[in-house]
Amino acid sequence: MASSHLSRTFDQVGNRTTWTLSVWIKRTGIGGQQNFFGSFPQASDYERIMFNNDKIYIAEVAGSSTNWECETTARYRDTNAWYHLVYRHDTTQASANDRIRLYMNGVQQSFGTNSQPAQNRGTAINTADVHKIGMGASSEYTDCEMAHFHWCDGQSYAPTEFGETDSTTGIWKPKVSPSVSYGTNGFFLKFDNAANMGLDSGGGAHNWTTNGTIIQNKDTPNNVFATFNPLENHQQQATYSNTNNTYQTNSSNYTYNLSTLGVSSGKYYWEVKHSANSGANYPQIGITSTQPTNTNQELGNFANDWAYSTETTNPYYRNNNTNTSYGASYTVGDIIGVALDLDNNKLYFSKNGTFQNSGVPTSGSTGTGAIAITAPSSTPLGFYFPSVAHYDGSSNATFQANFGNGYFGTSAVASAQNPDDGVGIFEYDVPAGYRALCTKSLNAEEYS
Repeated sequence: MASSHLSRTFDQVGNRTTWTLSVWIKRTGIGGQQNFFGSFPQASDYERIMFNNDKIYIAEVAGSSTNWECETTARYRDTNAWYHLVYRHDTTQASANDRIRLYMNGVQQSFGTNSQPAQNRGTAINTADVHKIGMGASSEYTDCEMAHFHWCDGQSYAPTEFGETDSTTGIWKPKVSPSVSYGTNGFFLKFDNAANMGLDSGGGAHNWTTNGTIIQNKDTPNNVFATFNPLENHQQQATYSNTNNTYQTNSSNYTYNLSTLGVSSGKYYWEVKHSANSGANYPQIGITSTQPTNTNQELGNFANDWAYSTETTNPYYRNNNTNTSYGASYTVGDIIGVALDLDNNKLYFSKNGTFQNSGVPTSGSTGTGAIAITAPSSTPLGFYFPSVAHYDGSSNATFQANFGNGYFGTSAVASAQNPDDGVGIFEYDVPAGYRALCTKSLNAEEYS
């Protein structure tokens, strides 16, 4: 939602003392001020809930005065996991500390700043004014994904109405169909209709207007897909966008970045589009099991990285600081498929659907046309991570990854190919037996 939002002007005043907000959020950018829900009658008069330098901040403001405010002590910086946030607002409570309550993944959060509203105070949310999801009065966009946004007018619900602990994994998970009442202005946004992301499924027809482009993502609280990792960015200082699936390198640094998910067994497939470069054409796409320690360590510098690369028109794979002639050259607009077979420790690359070096990813231990790689257990990290880089210190390149969400940047794939298990959408045929890199696939591998 980084430059988009949803809006709705409530057509009547609802309960201004009591309501519940429940939403699943996956942060894709941290820091700054990111508003994700509020009422904005005027630019200087509003009530909002937001990330404020990664803490959660809730306040009502009138002009230059802050009527009340609460801010958590905890900071929420994980860009790989989904958070379940429940905000219970009930100013009818006699105890001040029960009027604003915030829960994360079922656990009540502590406030460092804790100036609660007066008892029975009617506040700015739920008035007949414009309300927004994903931005503030005029900016402060939320850089995140959202799922299952419930807003229950007139009710104060515990987080257990919306989520529960999985008995097998111990992980907090959504209740898909909670038994709750939405009241006068309440709504339930499932975000399951790509053509109408503001569609209300709560029964009240309180639909929201989409402003800008909001893309339906396959990444959900029940299945998290890999992305590039903005928290693994100290050496590269790259720029991330499109829910961290687009990665623009720093023109001064040519080291690499690790993805959010790594693997140690099984077979996985993903695609990377080399979408732009500002100068020389030196893209690198591959895998690593080593964290970089300097800005000038390219992908393929270490014994446990492998990069399919091309220097202008000279294609090769790079490993342990050595180039080996390999495949065809590629450039801006080409899509590189990566098939990683950790049952047999083989690596294959395709260019626009054709596997290079006559590779056959289904050839198993024979490894027809494969690049032989070290067993994960013998590598520094014990896992392999997808990675990209641009082997040039004076220009930058942009890469768009599709780990199964079905998009390169904001453009949907053209042909929509699925793995055998149906999880994930890709541009080109997925080799038999290979899965998308996501938590469902990792769980299937673990329990197979």
